[in-house]
Amino acid sequence: MAEPEKKKADIKITGMHCATCAIAVEEALAGVKNVTKAQVNFGTGTARVEFDPSKVKITDLEKAVRDAGYEVTHREVVLKVGGMMCATCVQTIEAALRGLPGVVAANVNLGNEQAYVTYNPSLTSVEDMKKAIEDDGYQYLGIAGQVSDEAETAARDADLHDKLMRFSVGFAVSIPLMVLMWVPLGISMQALAYFMLVVSTPVFFYVAYPIFKAAWTALKNKTLSMDVMYAMGTGVAYVASVMGTFSVVLTHEFMFYDTAIMLAAFLMLGRYLEARAKGRTSEAIRKLAGLQAKTAMVIRDGKEIEIAIEDLVVGDIVMVKPGSRIPVDGEVVAGESYVDESMITGEPVPPLKTKGSRVVGGTISTNGVLSVKATKIGKETVLAQILQLVEDAQGSKPPVQRIADVAVTYFIPAVLLIAASAFIVWYFVLHSTLLFSLTALISVLVVACPCALGLATPTAVTVGIGRGAELGILIKNGEALELAEKVTTVIFDKTGTLTRGKPEVTDLAATGVTEDTLLSLAAAVEKNSDHPLARAVIRAAQAKGIAIGDVEKFDTEGGKGVRARVLGEEVLVGNRTLMQENGIVLPEGIDAKIRNFEQDGKTVILVAIGHELAGIIAIADTLKETSAEAVRRLKAHGIAVVMVTGDNRRTAEAIARTIGIDRVVAEVLPGGKAAEVKALQDRGEHVAFVGDGINDAPALAQADVGIAIGSGTDIAIESGEIVLVRDDLLDAVAALELSKKVMGRIRGNIFWAFAYNAALIPVGAGLLYPFFGFVFRPELAALAMAASSVTVVTLSLLLKGYIPEAKKKDQLVMKEWQSTRSAR
Repeated sequence: MAEPEKKKADIKITGMHCATCAIAVEEALAGVKNVTKAQVNFGTGTARVEFDPSKVKITDLEKAVRDAGYEVTHREVVLKVGGMMCATCVQTIEAALRGLPGVVAANVNLGNEQAYVTYNPSLTSVEDMKKAIEDDGYQYLGIAGQVSDEAETAARDADLHDKLMRFSVGFAVSIPLMVLMWVPLGISMQALAYFMLVVSTPVFFYVAYPIFKAAWTALKNKTLSMDVMYAMGTGVAYVASVMGTFSVVLTHEFMFYDTAIMLAAFLMLGRYLEARAKGRTSEAIRKLAGLQAKTAMVIRDGKEIEIAIEDLVVGDIVMVKPGSRIPVDGEVVAGESYVDESMITGEPVPPLKTKGSRVVGGTISTNGVLSVKATKIGKETVLAQILQLVEDAQGSKPPVQRIADVAVTYFIPAVLLIAASAFIVWYFVLHSTLLFSLTALISVLVVACPCALGLATPTAVTVGIGRGAELGILIKNGEALELAEKVTTVIFDKTGTLTRGKPEVTDLAATGVTEDTLLSLAAAVEKNSDHPLARAVIRAAQAKGIAIGDVEKFDTEGGKGVRARVLGEEVLVGNRTLMQENGIVLPEGIDAKIRNFEQDGKTVILVAIGHELAGIIAIADTLKETSAEAVRRLKAHGIAVVMVTGDNRRTAEAIARTIGIDRVVAEVLPGGKAAEVKALQDRGEHVAFVGDGINDAPALAQADVGIAIGSGTDIAIESGEIVLVRDDLLDAVAALELSKKVMGRIRGNIFWAFAYNAALIPVGAGLLYPFFGFVFRPELAALAMAASSVTVVTLSLLLKGYIPEAKKKDQLVMKEWQSTRSAR
């Protein structure tokens, strides 16, 4: 007996810290049944595994690595696919791609006609994927991003033109043929039948060719697709006509030539309208991609030259003239101009950029010349990150998609059963004419369509996520949309989220030293910290011209403060807890001062030198303009609002009262924020956590929906499920409103998709005939089928114009500014 063919796979592994980690992974992989060899290279972080591919899948190897406590990394690619018509096409392509040996995951989006594939490159190549797609009868159009906009548009236009031509020819011929059936011509029925056969045959095969070709491919691959049903419906109509022409079993009554052509023509019309509408679902991402500059004016060797954007390097000085797009992320080194950032941040009014200001690639210098030093280029720019995030998100599936996926699996067998049952009941049980029974059979086959069901979710997700990107709300996946809709409680971090995050020193109270000495000592210790309060102390010392000395043995006390040695003395800078733990006694009267400052909403830090308190520093952080409005709007939506902070309770409660937050959790260590999130989840709440995406990472990860606030030029993409480009809390409200709108539209789409089929399949089967004498002609059935898909896509496209309530003021400001600018 021949030995089974072995495969070798190279698996990239993360999380290994030493040689024993490598041994642990090696043993885990070797323990998988039918793995013959496993070698792990700790230096390269790679495992080479030899296994029997007929018995072991790449996912089995992954599971073994993960069970051992490590992670696997893969390569990802997005492929453009043409020729998809309905949900069964999606299932066919996904099955073909997942059947490849190295493919870990494959998701196909019918709305934007892309396949998102995660794979192991040592087992599978893009060429293998191309072959799998083409072998299933679909078009491989290339890797997304590598196909030029012009080439993609040309391919789409050619496909649309082909569908329109087939419909036009079919309609132009079927109408006269229909008229001939009713107008007396003075010739025999036999002669008319031969004439119609000769005229309709080439037209029928021209119009219906794509349907029959797709049906043949599906059957060859042992799958049932909608094309199989359409081919059966149109095929039955044409074959019955031929049999009637030659009086083989059937008579001249069965002259369906016009019906057969019109059926195929309406199917082509439906696909034309659907393809045209689907082409608009990704307009947002094409609009974002269009913001990328193609060339840049740079200063090299003292000369101003124009180069391709690909030839830029970090450190180049780029010249940006009025009306031009800034080609890189960078820092202004000379000049000043108002820069329109609305397309990236959603900020309606252009901010003034001067020397030292940060600028984002894709934004427009409106009125001045800027010299910009490039700090990020290519895929590192904010715009490139946004594009990547939106593309990935549009390829994801929210859990609600499972409803459609399950329904589609049973749909075609059920429709075939209903069509056959309708024929049998009408002809054999109710003894209706063969003509009527065949008409019912054809109508059921043609009117039934899971296309609308397959388009319901992906089109809404694609348009909704694209719309979010236009508004400066980056939603990372479809699941985040569904979870955001269910949020019942929103937790806000305080510093940098509700407040501006740039606090300033307001008061000093020294005991035993001068105020300048107090500030000097505190600043010397705090200069090693990045905390906003530490930065405030340093700014205050610098503003007074106070020298900031060096320290030794700096250390942090998580959530309590910092310590270091200054001129041989230990200096503590932090909160009450830090002082109490180190036996520092507060002098009389200091405690009352601290309470007074805290009741005014100020944060107090205590400074101790050599086991004695040296004084206190009061720091105030101003609230963001939109914090109170955001809280008010969330409450109006019935969502509970909580503030979680490491600050002391009195300060936190003073700020909470100002903006209308009822519940405050204060004096929480960084890890405690995640615990607070979990405590609410354990009580059945669906929690969104809003933070700055840096020190709030555990809480953002624990929350059902993590909402990370970006800063326009520094987006923490990895931090949350939703990233806000603008530093504006109203955008957090808008994100929840957008999610509700998109999920509502998805449910509406699914309802209409089910409603069309639930209502029209029985009508096609002849249910209304006994009561009203109504017969659902196959041509009308084909038109209704086309209408169902077009309706769903059109409903999704309406999301393009949706403006969340929280963003309406911004949009009005934007329009006013644009009208003022155009008036000038």
